[in-house]
Amino acid sequence: MAMGIWVTVDGSSFLHLLGPFSGQAMQFVNVGFFCIAIGAMLVLLGLLGWCAAHKENKCLLLLFFCIILIIFIAEVAAGVVALAYSSFAEGILQAWAMPALKEQYGSDPVVTKIWNTTMTELDCCGFSNYTDFLDSKYEQANGGILPLNCCRFNSSTCSPREALKSNVEGCFEHILEILKDHANTVGGIAAGIAILEIAAMGVSMFLYCHLEKKLS
Repeated sequence: MAMGIWVTVDGSSFLHLLGPFSGQAMQFVNVGFFCIAIGAMLVLLGLLGWCAAHKENKCLLLLFFCIILIIFIAEVAAGVVALAYSSFAEGILQAWAMPALKEQYGSDPVVTKIWNTTMTELDCCGFSNYTDFLDSKYEQANGGILPLNCCRFNSSTCSPREALKSNVEGCFEHILEILKDHANTVGGIAAGIAILEIAAMGVSMFLYCHLEKKLS
């Protein structure tokens, strides 16, 4: 909820952090409202569970169980879809990154700084490789010279021919390696959330059955 409020109230500063994705401003505003809605729903859901247990209300307990079950099923379905369509991730990221490299790199200080930092830290060049900068505004403004990160053998200038010889990998491959390295952490967090949801459903159903026996 806090992130949603930040994006909604001060979206410009949030978009500056995203650099190459800043062109999707309206989408991030929508994401802000979505985060606020999700946060508010979780708060209300927690209050519902507390009220159901405190008042020992069977209807509220059953409602709480059903809502948690729906959320759990939706999360499992989202995970399956993400795994099944992960091959489209490169195309989606490329659709966002390429316009920034072609049109904004070198002219927009925020985009330029983000990409320079990324290429320096990951020792990479562009999204796929040096060809991402060919026919770009940066290359045209600098007489056919590419960013120095795209060349390994010449520290002063970097021409397309030298970039071809250097064969520096694109940043996307490095990002994939980082994601794979942190896959266990992400999986652990997802498993922890799933365990909490299962526990909440188990407790609510236990209280429901206990009240059923108590009333009968």
